[in-house]
Amino acid sequence: MSDKPQLNPLLKIALDLGPLLLFFYANSKPALFEPWIAPLIPQAVASGESAGIFVATAVFMVAIVVALAISYALTRHLPMMPMVTAAIVVVFGGLTLFLQNETFIKLKPTIIYLLFAATLFGGLIFRKPLLATVFDTVFHLTDEGWRRLTMRWALFFLALAVLNEIVWRTQSTDTWVTFKVFGVMPLTFIFAALQYPLLTKHAASPKDETGR
Repeated sequence: MSDKPQLNPLLKIALDLGPLLLFFYANSKPALFEPWIAPLIPQAVASGESAGIFVATAVFMVAIVVALAISYALTRHLPMMPMVTAAIVVVFGGLTLFLQNETFIKLKPTIIYLLFAATLFGGLIFRKPLLATVFDTVFHLTDEGWRRLTMRWALFFLALAVLNEIVWRTQSTDTWVTFKVFGVMPLTFIFAALQYPLLTKHAASPKDETGR
């Protein structure tokens, strides 16, 4: 069985971060995007001076679908997490534009983080740490290592959901957009880096892997 084609790491980062960066830029400079967005999604530019978040939502929806299409065109497969994320963006973004209510796009990260946390917790309950299925070719850990790593990431996603709720309910829309783009990603990188001691402590030897 041949290996699935893999994206160039730099291209993968661009496809993952590109839609978020466009979301931030479109929120701060909506007039630049209105000529392209208006014919496709007229609801996005219908709010006059407060159109920033709606234009940004429309740009985000288009960008994430385009990124997903590029990924599929190059690899001929779609990972589950990006597909789920894109589906939620389209659904909640569509509600945001249709109802002209920015609450829906602000709720989107909370829903995604809770979904990821629930999925990881569910895997632990059934003694099937899902991170072991996703990253088994990248990391080689003992069963206890996978269990601990899965628990930590589930709690991290739960914390992100709570944090997103606090920020969007207490801060301005511009502050929330900035937090979403330039706050969550650094927090995720820092959290991932902090897992290095666990990865080394619970690293599995080749014998452990073959005998699992």
